[in-house]
Amino acid sequence: MIEDDFFIGLASPGTTKNTMGSLVTRANVEKISQLNILSFSMSCINYAPDGLNPPHTHPRTTNMFFVLDGILNIGFVTITKGDAFMFPHGLVHFQKNHGDAPAIVIIAFNSQHPHLEKAIKVPEFQEYFMRRKGC
Repeated sequence: MIEDDFFIGLASPGTTKNTMGSLVTRANVEKISQLNILSFSMSCINYAPDGLNPPHTHPRTTNMFFVLDGILNIGFVTITKGDAFMFPHGLVHFQKNHGDAPAIVIIAFNSQHPHLEKAIKVPEFQEYFMRRKGC
């Protein structure tokens, strides 16, 4: 084993005090060079209460979510601690913390570098959720 086999920090919670109320920590080929050509990577997302990971798509990769803690709305479905959910490649998706406490998920991708494309303008999506919350 060599240093390039490790990434320390995937499970370390970071600050969610930002516009979206979420933080994505990636463990991909940029952090673990040994992932090159292995078609695998992971991410961890921390969500503040009402935190949002805005609509996006991964055009070249499927991803599998596992909820470590919290309650998330992922479109028409609500998932909670211990639940898993799969997004096929190219499907537009988002996550919103539906609970009053922080939430955290681990995501596995079948790509060493899961490209991300934003689906819509983020301020418009935030405005929509703010209206729904009655803010």
